[in-house]
Amino acid sequence: MSVTSTALPSTLRSRRGSHPGVAVLAVASVTQFMVVLDVTIINVALPQMRAALHMSTAGQQWVVNAYALTFAGLLMLGARAADLFGRKRVFLIGLATFTLFSFLGGLAQTSGELIAARAAQGVGGAILAPASLSLLTATFTEPHERRRALGVWSATASSGAAGGLIAGGVLTDLVGWRWVLFVNVPVGIALFAVALVSLPESTGQMERRTLDVAGAVTVTAGMATLIYGIVGTDSHPWGSSRTLGTIGAGLLILALFLAIEARGASNPIVPLRTFRRRSLSVANLLSTVVGAVVFSTYFFVSLYLQEVRHYSPLQAGLAFLPIGLFTLVGALVASRLVRHIGIRAQLVLAPLLIAVPVIAMGFIGPHSDYVTALLIPLVVAGLGIGLTFVPMTMAATMGVPSREAGLASGLLNTSRQLGGALGLAALTALSAAAAKTELAHGTTVAAALTHGYGRALLIAGFVSVAGALSALFLGDSVQLPPANTNS
Repeated sequence: MSVTSTALPSTLRSRRGSHPGVAVLAVASVTQFMVVLDVTIINVALPQMRAALHMSTAGQQWVVNAYALTFAGLLMLGARAADLFGRKRVFLIGLATFTLFSFLGGLAQTSGELIAARAAQGVGGAILAPASLSLLTATFTEPHERRRALGVWSATASSGAAGGLIAGGVLTDLVGWRWVLFVNVPVGIALFAVALVSLPESTGQMERRTLDVAGAVTVTAGMATLIYGIVGTDSHPWGSSRTLGTIGAGLLILALFLAIEARGASNPIVPLRTFRRRSLSVANLLSTVVGAVVFSTYFFVSLYLQEVRHYSPLQAGLAFLPIGLFTLVGALVASRLVRHIGIRAQLVLAPLLIAVPVIAMGFIGPHSDYVTALLIPLVVAGLGIGLTFVPMTMAATMGVPSREAGLASGLLNTSRQLGGALGLAALTALSAAAAKTELAHGTTVAAALTHGYGRALLIAGFVSVAGALSALFLGDSVQLPPANTNS
């Protein structure tokens, strides 16, 4: 918390003696740290989870995707609930849920129990994350204050990525994979106590206290069905009736979701009119791309290090550390750089900084040198990741009224998680197919796995290039106001 307090600009600290922004920024930052830590800490522990619970490759990725799907599918419901029923109240409910199912996940005895706990943990995250960011954006409404606050929030969150990699390696090596979930429990309890006594209550002053449950259920079910169909291509061909039927069913459910949002919901979780705002639409498209690329990069590089190079979890965590550290560096630089080059230029530059090293990692071999094949690319990719979040959040929330702060922040989180889940599912299927083809040609298991992982990373890199091109469509409406002397 000391980082948050010292980084907090003086303009945020005191108006009438004790400005609530200090507590809001501290709690929101630590919350995001915990959520990000949970993602990276899981990646390092995946191989040990797979061995302990006898999981298949598909089951292994569901440990990631079960969380991502419920998180993304219910995120907008959580965001609307925060605006309607009180951000502090909803935040505390989400935090309690997240902490409880982290504990139950650590106790899981089967892969089904672990995946179910991860899905329930995602429900807690879906309530928790938008409430915390909504508290932040609703508290800091002046552009310069919001930019500084988002810089602190992003930097603290980014440090969670680095912390998760090291903590995951240490905990998995020393006390076992279960502790990568148990670690959330003391953090969650402490955060609950602080939030309970220090956060102010606030709502978006919405008129109708209703929630679009049908919309939340259909978007979650649609995405889950679609991803299940894609994952199933590991054992059923793309052209099989099972695969086509499952993917078609997912698309039909998503079409039903759009119909509900357009006409059936009195208070839709995703009002389609929102996407008339170009900056918000482009920011969410880019967020989808970043989610797909980042999820996949962590997943495939982690598997390469442990299953091909036979790194221990701790060694893998240390090998991954550069991307976490330089994500933090990028986040610290982002809020200042955006003042000089603007939102649009930074959202073109950052995805390109991710794309180039990820494409380079697509050419790894079973015995590639760590420094040239991984260390340098991870450093550059981490810098690019860190540079994206501040301008992306600013583009999504700029000009959005306070009553819809939760909606805008929730959309951004939703698109990133859905992009991550869908991208990981598609790239896992492509990776498995490429590896099988190599095995059929008589290559070694290590060479086949490396070929599959490399193919997935190569495609992910080109997806990031497409994200950079999408940022060119941001209009002049995202230009920042002139800097003042206090910023």
